[in-house]
Amino acid sequence: MSNFVRDLAERALASVAGGVLSVVGLDAVNVLNIDWKAAVGVGVGAGVVAVLKGVVAHFVGDPSTAALLPKN
Repeated sequence: MSNFVRDLAERALASVAGGVLSVVGLDAVNVLNIDWKAAVGVGVGAGVVAVLKGVVAHFVGDPSTAALLPKN
């Protein structure tokens, strides 16, 4: 697996987790009534944005990473 794919997967998974946790954290007082569909939806949306950003970064920045850093 290339560095780009590993970097992109790490960013996408971190974004999904952050999105889910942001929704769950907002309802932390009442854990039994969390809207899991909304939480997962926000997480997946954040993951999709991270993947799209990484794909664009592959062509704009250093192609070996998913970051928008300038090419060396």
